[in-house]
Amino acid sequence: MIRNPAWTLAAPIVALGLSFFIEHQAGETTSVFLLLLAAPFLFLSVFSAVHHAEVIAHRVGQPFGSILLALAVTIIEVSLIVSVLLADPAGDSPVARDTVFAAIMIVLNGIVGVCLLVGGIRYHEQGFQGRSATAALGVLGTLAVLGLVLPNFTVGEPGPVYAPAQLIFVAVVSLSLYALFLFVQMFSHRDDFLDIGEPQGHGHDHAHEPPPRRMLISSLLALPVSLVAVVMLAEILADPVGEKIEQAGLPDALVGVVIALMVLMPEGIASIRAAAQNRLQTSLNLALGSALASLCLTIPTVALISVFQGKTLILGLASEHMVLLVLTLFTSTLSLATGRTTIMQGGIHLVIFAAFITISILP
Repeated sequence: MIRNPAWTLAAPIVALGLSFFIEHQAGETTSVFLLLLAAPFLFLSVFSAVHHAEVIAHRVGQPFGSILLALAVTIIEVSLIVSVLLADPAGDSPVARDTVFAAIMIVLNGIVGVCLLVGGIRYHEQGFQGRSATAALGVLGTLAVLGLVLPNFTVGEPGPVYAPAQLIFVAVVSLSLYALFLFVQMFSHRDDFLDIGEPQGHGHDHAHEPPPRRMLISSLLALPVSLVAVVMLAEILADPVGEKIEQAGLPDALVGVVIALMVLMPEGIASIRAAAQNRLQTSLNLALGSALASLCLTIPTVALISVFQGKTLILGLASEHMVLLVLTLFTSTLSLATGRTTIMQGGIHLVIFAAFITISILP
């Protein structure tokens, strides 16, 4: 009988136990040994989450599998950001803005760039359904500008912030557009999000038998455990990394980049593996879906918390980051609108990603 590998079930449980021990037994200062031990278990939990997500996706079909992983990771990402915001006594931490912006740049340039490059090298040229990508980019571009650019130009409140009524409006339209996108992806135009060559109206990969029921149940139980382990270890490692960033005199925005990188690892690895298997549509569903979920769920959540608690929510990007965001959205539209990609598009996106990392370190 086909079963999940034992390590994919054991590693997240050990990682959870380790995270609880570090938080509740290790005292105020975590030893270097425990931090070094946490790092490999973080990666094991990431690979475990990817495995279980793929098992579930194989059983339920696309695009439901991609949506499941994107929502699961993003909900935990939002929880991590909210915990950082609530722990900030001043209540004006830009971590939500920095993390959401970093997630968009990492997905659209880093993950998509690697996917297109790997697929282009291996298959010369890859095809996908351009209508799915343009729909996702349309929602992503609209909400990115409303959430991260427009606050710099409103006059209701001084600074890169929205007035409370404006925040509520942005929260409502973010959730509404995301719900509309999910309806299109799952129901009204589901065929636009299936891999080319997959039978229309069906989400299953018929080249292989779906996993047995027992394997599916164990993956359904293990996936949330793996994702929680990823985020708990990411939160533990984020503080020491943030301290090192501060000691090195680097910008505080790098903390958001670190959080986004660690949380997006499961989706990133799954996307790259799909591209290497010539399933670029699935790869893009995962990547673009994660960017959309991060933007559309994070901003409404932190917006409502800031309004109810009377805190200031910094959303507006710095000028150099606005330029990179506009360049990313413009280039992504050019790259993904035709439905055909080569290594050229992958190289362009990776150059923009390198520029983002450089500007994050040396603004």
